[in-house]
Amino acid sequence: MIDSIDRPLPDAPRGNWVDRYAPQAWRPYLRLARMDRPIGWWLLLLPCWWSAALAAGALGRAGPDLWQLALFMIGAIAMRGAGSTYNDIVDRDLDAKVARTRHRPLPSGQVTPRQALVLLIALCLVGLAVLLQFNGFAIMVGVASLVIVAIYPFMKRVTSMPQLVLGLAFAWGGLMGWAALAGRLDPPAFFIYGAAIAWTVGYDTIYALQDIEDDPIAGIKSSARLFGAHARLGIGLCFALAVLLALAAIVLAHAGALAYVGLAAFTAHLGWQIWRIRRGDEAGALMLFQSNRDAGLLLFAGLTLDAILRHL
Repeated sequence: MIDSIDRPLPDAPRGNWVDRYAPQAWRPYLRLARMDRPIGWWLLLLPCWWSAALAAGALGRAGPDLWQLALFMIGAIAMRGAGSTYNDIVDRDLDAKVARTRHRPLPSGQVTPRQALVLLIALCLVGLAVLLQFNGFAIMVGVASLVIVAIYPFMKRVTSMPQLVLGLAFAWGGLMGWAALAGRLDPPAFFIYGAAIAWTVGYDTIYALQDIEDDPIAGIKSSARLFGAHARLGIGLCFALAVLLALAAIVLAHAGALAYVGLAAFTAHLGWQIWRIRRGDEAGALMLFQSNRDAGLLLFAGLTLDAILRHL
């Protein structure tokens, strides 16, 4: 579609670097990999960082390993791009039926499926190069996540809770951060993973509120449609479970006061989101969804500062 060749996507931040600085020929590929929407890789990254910081405190380290944090960031950017590209290849026909997604590079014809596949392979190779920097156990844990990633795009066709499958994939860093530092998985890692799953279901339900009118037309199922008029309650229960599981992880890791301060700040942010939810407010739903980067960083800051303080 000629009129959508260089059209910024509706959920991309205004004035993002792709729309402002990237060569025009590159923009469809960068948009396909969601490089214009960094919130996706932030949300993939933060459970890695939570787990790494929690493990550092439990193992008596002076904070998480900075090199590992950097590797997690590079890996999250690459694998978020790969996952989004794969998702769009699978969903290109569905995306064409939804107002918010019909101008994405694949359904609008800016990128062909074959070109998207080449991009997918390149991004996966970057992710593999990052994964191979970790210990053998962490590599095995990372590879195991690919099964969930592979089935996720099909879940919106068969279940009313595709957000749960997304959570299983996006929260995987809750296991990776601990495995990378400890070379094993201990109970706190499983609880922080569970917390990240519940958090993901909550924030992605907020995201799905944007499409609640179009999804039935396209035959797309979502937790937002499942919760319906009780969306605020459903999201609130997800966020409450996330907080309780994070609390259990902190207790089992024998963390100190600053970890609890970080958790309190995280909880307050989630509570603010629940209070601000308004049915039919698509712009507000997108803003709340994107604000979860800050919520996750608050918890990470508390866990990191606690690990540093306990080592002094």
